Amino acid sequence: MEIMITNDDGIDAPGIKALYKALDGNKVIVAPNEPHSGCGHQVTTHKPLETTIRSKYEIAVHGTPGDCSRIGITHYARDVEWVISGINAGGNLGVDLYISGTAAAAREATILGKRAIAISHWIRESKPIDWDKACLLARKVFAELFDKPIPQNFFWNINLPHVFANENEPEIIYCDPSYDPLPVKYRVEGNIFHYTGEYSKRNRKSGSDVDVCFSGNIAVSLVRI
Repeated sequence: MEIMITNDDGIDAPGIKALYKALDGNKVIVAPNEPHSGCGHQVTTHKPLETTIRSKYEIAVHGTPGDCSRIGITHYARDVEWVISGINAGGNLGVDLYISGTAAAAREATILGKRAIAISHWIRESKPIDWDKACLLARKVFAELFDKPIPQNFFWNINLPHVFANENEPEIIYCDPSYDPLPVKYRVEGNIFHYTGEYSKRNRKSGSDVDVCFSGNIAVSLVRI
């Protein structure tokens, strides 16, 4: 299987290394040279884009995740069967999909006719991510998704839960993305606004991807472009 790997945390992020380990087949990484977390679906058309070939399987793009999908698919990885974006350090649940560079890379790949997956890892209680565990969970869900048909104009969005030692092994649960807003709160000092919304306190409609992931299971959603 030919796979292109990308992300929005940058080519040196631990999540992309865990993703590389979780995947079998012929793999090439085409990822941003620097972090672009939360950049949404930005693409670069107003200035030149530089690429750096770091090894036979690693290309750093001096641009956004969307740029990586465009350049990878049209130049460095034309024959890939899948584009996998992640593993993002932090959840991309519900309306996060509009903000997420991780999701944008998968969405752009879908627009360009490739099968795609965005995969993220929720961070619970500000604790560090166990990337070895994340790799095992990712491998588990990929084994199931690669055998499933995916409708045209859709991509998969995966959110791994933050599971601590001695907690139950997560189940894979297919669910719809939440449409509830993120917490929008600010501390105001004169004309300066400091965002104070707490991600973990967002609404959890029963059965939504937020609820599934926050409850300790792997949330898998089909997302239409």
